[in-house]
Amino acid sequence: MPPVMEGQLVQRKTLTAKDFVHLHNHTQYSLLDGLTKIPELMEAVKSAGMESVAITDHGTLSGLIEFYKEANHKSIKPLLGIETYVAARKLSDKESNLDKENYHLILLAINNAGYKNLMKLSSIANLDGYYYKPRIDRQTLAKYAEGLICLSGCMGSEIGQALDQGLYDQALKIAKWYKTTFKERYYLEVQDHGHPNHPTYNKTQENINNQLFKIADQLKLPMVVTSDAHYLKPEDQTAHEVLLCIQTNSFLADKDRMSLSEFNLYVTDPKEIIKRWGKAHPELIKNTKIIADKSDVTIPLGKILIPK
Repeated sequence: MPPVMEGQLVQRKTLTAKDFVHLHNHTQYSLLDGLTKIPELMEAVKSAGMESVAITDHGTLSGLIEFYKEANHKSIKPLLGIETYVAARKLSDKESNLDKENYHLILLAINNAGYKNLMKLSSIANLDGYYYKPRIDRQTLAKYAEGLICLSGCMGSEIGQALDQGLYDQALKIAKWYKTTFKERYYLEVQDHGHPNHPTYNKTQENINNQLFKIADQLKLPMVVTSDAHYLKPEDQTAHEVLLCIQTNSFLADKDRMSLSEFNLYVTDPKEIIKRWGKAHPELIKNTKIIADKSDVTIPLGKILIPK
């Protein structure tokens, strides 16, 4: 960098809401897990000053058309995606002691070929790979990777599980496979509740985040920050816990029930994200906007599409 001459000012771009995009969001179409209604999501995104948002429901694309139409109506750029389930082995393997476990993975379409591949993967997951959850596997993912951006996912992902169990070398091997498959379209996903200044800071997530930074440095991988939102506002958390009780046939008073109360998984105001991450890691924010800018999916609506 050349020296700053007298009278010159160094201009540094201040991050704003427009620089951040929520890439990991669950709506009411994540059945009995997501609480966010799509019209309210668009209102929140618009009022916060953001210009784009993604939908990544658990194992389903059923909300995509409503999401696409509502986003366009509000002049918000829609990013179409899914949080898919990856089988521990092959999607054809269905033995309870080996294959009940699965891993979460975020896929986002950046063009029409990617959108078609999302639909193909979702169909295969539900028709061929269904075992407790609609699953794909690595072989299927590699076959239909064109036009898709891949985020490494939450602590329930393949790489997140390995890091949580202290298996760093295995996590590194996993990241290498995804980098080979998706090339520059693979991003490591840091989650906001792993930041020490988050209102519901989670030590386990911070440990995973720190190791992800190390892997990113080793493999020269880009990174993004997400909120893994399951509901719209912090005050919706109790209602979301009720929803989880319905899903698991349990009561709020049950001590050992499934709960996400230790995480505040809401659609975070971009100002909060920027405050926590913008100074030390602005690239985590900027990369979300880069992904949104790459996306160009157009769904033809109102036409008669008769299957062959």
